[in-house]
Amino acid sequence: MIRLLLALLLLAAPAAAQAPRPATPPLTAALSTDTVEITTGFTGASVLVYGATDRLIGAPDGDEILIVMWGPPLPMVVRRKVNLLGFWMNGPSAAFPEVPGFYAIAGTHPPWELLPEDERRAGRLGLEVLPLRATGSQQPAFRAALLDLKQGDRHWLENLPVEVSGGRLFSARIAFPDTVQTGEYRTEVLLVRDRRVVARQELFLRVQRVGSAARIASVARQLPLVYGVSCILLAAAAGWLGSILFRRS
Repeated sequence: MIRLLLALLLLAAPAAAQAPRPATPPLTAALSTDTVEITTGFTGASVLVYGATDRLIGAPDGDEILIVMWGPPLPMVVRRKVNLLGFWMNGPSAAFPEVPGFYAIAGTHPPWELLPEDERRAGRLGLEVLPLRATGSQQPAFRAALLDLKQGDRHWLENLPVEVSGGRLFSARIAFPDTVQTGEYRTEVLLVRDRRVVARQELFLRVQRVGSAARIASVARQLPLVYGVSCILLAAAAGWLGSILFRRS
């Protein structure tokens, strides 16, 4: 019996030694936080997207990284001012029913250097390929004006850098302005090889109001009349108090 057990152990040992190891995922990514909290003193925030790959990044014939983040969609209207008899008035306009409230894209190289145009359009990888459907005027100038407005207020960010350390570790910092919209934000990390996306990972982040900012926003939504009257009374009280202070000084 002992000899039989020893023989079975000897037969099982090579099989265990030859058992395949779990495959290393080609891409692993994470966020430095999954929540951005907006308080009454909120002046903006930044989130770090970081991760690692199983092959070298940026080397000749190596892998490349693209990171894109979308915020909740919202409608936008772009109007052109016209001068009529010395008065500036609203002229033609274009309404964009659904545009990203926040958009940021970072990469080891610009997306147009890494992927063909059809794949960039399908993945909305770059401001120039965003599907900005408009009603009203269809002139390209309105799309260009929307791009300028959103980039000017730092709600749309492009060509952000991706830092590489040790050949396989990457990170990118994405900054939110103080007027960032609340809601669910989706981040997609793409691994690009030979002008193709070979791996991707989705990450999620929530921007929410907390404390006094949350209570004020709740009153504004649920009791808009009370909120409006309170703002008027507070403004009147501040003006009256300021007039007294300046009169005494």
